[in-house]
Amino acid sequence: MPSAGRHAALPQVFYNRTVTEIDLSNAQSPAEPVVPYQPRRISRSEFHPVRTLRYHVRVWDPVPDQPCAGTLVMLHGWMDVSASFQFLVDALTRNWRVLAPDWRGFGLTEWPDADSYWFPDYLADLDVLLDLLSPGEPVDLVAHSMGGNAATQYAGVRPHRVRRLVNLEGVGMRATDAEEAPDRYARWIDEVRAGARLRDYGSRAEVAARLQRNNPRLSAERAAFLALHWAHEQPDGRFALAGDPDHKIINPVLYNVPQVMACWRRVTADVLLVFAHGDERWNRFETSAEYRDRMKALRSLVTVTVEGAGHMLHHDQPEAIARLVEEFIR
Repeated sequence: MPSAGRHAALPQVFYNRTVTEIDLSNAQSPAEPVVPYQPRRISRSEFHPVRTLRYHVRVWDPVPDQPCAGTLVMLHGWMDVSASFQFLVDALTRNWRVLAPDWRGFGLTEWPDADSYWFPDYLADLDVLLDLLSPGEPVDLVAHSMGGNAATQYAGVRPHRVRRLVNLEGVGMRATDAEEAPDRYARWIDEVRAGARLRDYGSRAEVAARLQRNNPRLSAERAAFLALHWAHEQPDGRFALAGDPDHKIINPVLYNVPQVMACWRRVTADVLLVFAHGDERWNRFETSAEYRDRMKALRSLVTVTVEGAGHMLHHDQPEAIARLVEEFIR
């Protein structure tokens, strides 16, 4: 099936390359070369036609000749990639088959031939992907941030397709007011006309340093591993982030809480909502009656918090998240 999507110069088997160390001497803070985190379970890549785009799905196969515990589908967040789940996959104690797509415009998945991203597309993409990867069977989802928002809405739109959902900090955005619309549309028009750019980097070490600035809890070894997947080397030798710059353009459509809650009320799956204790989203949930009221829309909800983690809690505490996932999905 031909694809109409755009894409950066993407390596075909980049994810499987063996790298022994990354020289951080060119990063902002001089340091010794760092050996990247070494995965305990090696992934492979599959590519599937999904709504005119060539979609990348990262697959961690179960250990052969041992009973398979089942299939987990993991959905990453905004400005992230499927390899982000490597630490969590390695921390799982049961023999799972794990599937993790790169959302449209991220990682090794193509970019749509458009200058804006629309949230309903994530739901439609997921619907096609699940029909390809788990036809006719309800699935167990583990989804982070934007992926958690998409997964929870999808579970209300297609309740028969989702059995259980572990939502990592995907509680939705703030409520908006209709009076914001004119300024929002004006800003969107201006950003579309100006175009969007993402800065590039002189080395993978600079990419790793950026990741650690974003998340001070991230170890140098894990940052070095993620840098292998979070950016692609360009013909000029610099490294561009593995994402379409147009993701930075504001969405002109206001976040409609009543519509989202209508979807949530249709969810029949059991939902585990996981927060990083003290993170901004947890604080928002704890202090806002409106956010707590949202959770009442879910029929079967368990909420837990994890200490010693920020928003990227599957990077900071993968063992704790793995325990929660395996206890919840049995």
